[in-house]
Formats: sequence, structure tokens, C-alpha cells
Amino acid sequence: MKLMSDSHVPKYAQIADIFRQRISRGIWHEGLRLPANEELAAEFDVSRVTIRQAVELLARDGLVEAQQGRGTFVTGQVEQDRWLKVETTLSDLAEVYRDTLPEILNISEGRADPPLQPGDGAPADRYVFMRRVHSRDGKPYCVISIYLDEKIFRKSPKRFRTQTVIPILTEMRDIKIASAQQTLTIGIADLDVARHLEIPLNSPVADVRRVFRSPDKTVIYLGEVTYRGDFVRIDMDLRP
Repeated sequence: MKLMSDSHVPKYAQIADIFRQRISRGIWHEGLRLPANEELAAEFDVSRVTIRQAVELLARDGLVEAQQGRGTFVTGQVEQDRWLKVETTLSDLAEVYRDTLPEILNISEGRADPPLQPGDGAPADRYVFMRRVHSRDGKPYCVISIYLDEKIFRKSPKRFRTQTVIPILTEMRDIKIASAQQTLTIGIADLDVARHLEIPLNSPVADVRRVFRSPDKTVIYLGEVTYRGDFVRIDMDLRP
């Protein structure tokens, strides 16, 4: 198996990631004895020292254990921490934010024009801009930039500053969301995002762009969210 020779990630770390995937997918099940270091070294065309370094990383994570005179065995499972579902309906999305109750760190607030694209809808007169970090159990999982119609923001400024915006919008009886659109793309973390999410530069992230429109097609909400890639999962119903 070929490794990425031009990568900044050491070979032993690349191999350790491959081993984790084998354990996660059940290819290496619990109780399995790993192939001999010589065999694995030949598979990856590396030295036995490199294989030992990779196995040591797994041992630190509690995934394998060396047993004297018997070999190295799989003793644990890779923790599945992709708890954050990217929902595909507005009502489900509002429920996700209600259920997760994120800790909110407001980075900045002011007035700013949203980066609207053709087809988004008509702009409101003015917008309030909020940039914030959402965390769970003290661990940041997304950075979000919000552009909210100022008329709506003024109806409940304290709540909008301290709570997640989407559940508030869906609860307001005098606000009608006539249409909503969401786009997800896969990207990598730039320096600013990496710092806020406490992840390495160029780590995989999921970028989500949400647009909510009123009945007259005015954009009342634009959200640009960057999620940590290691937290996100998407479930889709593939209707026949």
C-alpha cells in the first residue's frame, strides 16, 4: 500500500490512521491478533520501527494491546463521535439546535451587508451581523456568521444574542419563513477557523450556507456555518 510521500504527516501516523479505519470498519475485530510487524512493514514498504511507532499510537488510544509471547491484539473500538446531524428540513434543524443547547461565544457583532448570491432573494434594508462559536461540553464544533434582518433582531435582541437563532425564528408567530435553502460543501480549515475550532490547519470541515426568505422573497436570515469534519454526519432518505 502506497503512503503519501509528500505529506507533512509522518509515515507512522498515516499507517496508524489506516489501522484505525480497519478497526472502525470491523476488518480488524476485537480479539484479533495483528499481523506480524515484518508482514505489515512489507505491506507498506517501511521499516519495522515505523510499524512499531504506528502500533504504539493505537496502544495509547486503548485500541490494541501487546501480550508477552503472544503478539498484539485488538482490545478496543474507535469511538464514534459524529453526533452532529446536518438536517434537511427546517423543523428538524430547529430541533437539533434546541436539543444540543450549545455554549455560545460571540466573537463580533455589528451591521454588515450579507454576501447574497443571484437567486438568494431581495435584501432587507439593514442586517445585524453576528459571528460566534458553538461548543458542546467545552469543545467547539462550529463557527457561524449570521446576517439577520435588523427589524427581526430588534424584536428580541437579548434572545438573539444569547441563544441559537433558528429556533427563535421558527417560534416567532409574526415571522413567516416562506422558503429556506441549505447548501453543504466540503472544505479545509483556514487559519481563523482552525484557531476557533481548535483543529490543525487544513483539517477537513463542512461548510453549510443557509438562506431563509419571507413571503415577499426578502432574505431575512443568512447563515454561513463551518463545522468540524470529525463531528458531522448526514443521513439521507433515498426514496425510490
